[in-house]
Amino acid sequence: MQRTIVIGDIHGALKALNGLMSEIKPTTDDLFIFLGDYVDGWPDSAQVVEFLLDFRNTNKCRFIRGNHDVWCENWLNGAKAEPIWLQHGGKATIESYQNLPDDHKPDHRDFFAALENYIIDDQNRLFIHAGFSSMDGPAGEFKNGMYSWDRSLWEQALKLEQTSALEPGGFPEKYKLFNEVFIGHTPTIFYQIDTPFKALNVINIDTGAGFNGKLSAMDINDNSLWQSKPVPELYPGIKGRAY
Repeated sequence: MQRTIVIGDIHGALKALNGLMSEIKPTTDDLFIFLGDYVDGWPDSAQVVEFLLDFRNTNKCRFIRGNHDVWCENWLNGAKAEPIWLQHGGKATIESYQNLPDDHKPDHRDFFAALENYIIDDQNRLFIHAGFSSMDGPAGEFKNGMYSWDRSLWEQALKLEQTSALEPGGFPEKYKLFNEVFIGHTPTIFYQIDTPFKALNVINIDTGAGFNGKLSAMDINDNSLWQSKPVPELYPGIKGRAY
């Protein structure tokens, strides 16, 4: 039976990703959906992309674009490193690329260029890095950046869940567009929770691997969960992203 395994924000934590894969034991029947933010934070960003380029050769994969991936792609294409990017993990990413042979960089540029803004599967499940604000769903967004930056979908779902302020007809209309929505972007550890959790029909898989949390993967067909050790334990003496 095919597993559909969704993996949260990696943020350069190759050791955490390797540990997860050892537990998951991938098969050729599995589908892996990565929710974006492959880079920025821990010291192995370029090496994470190398891993994913190899991994997709033997496994079925879909890769979503995160906001940190946009910064990295722009830099790889010759743009000046933005100060905000350097403050949020970009410095570690640039340093990781110093150890990458130059002839590998075109493959990395192609990888980032091919990332998807969102995916809707045949069970009407949406996979997106951050969220959407349009009442028509992600297809109705005026700016592509909303896919990788929006927090309103998650924050509204949390507020409604916590206050029991649902409308008489159930979820607000834009939540009814999809059976489930899987996101990253906003670490669950910001809410003192270190596992994926759900608000309305939105499931957040980002458990803070970029900071001091764990990297998480979930088979969304049966809710099996795999988690790495807290990432600082895998990189002693190194700071990831600060908050």
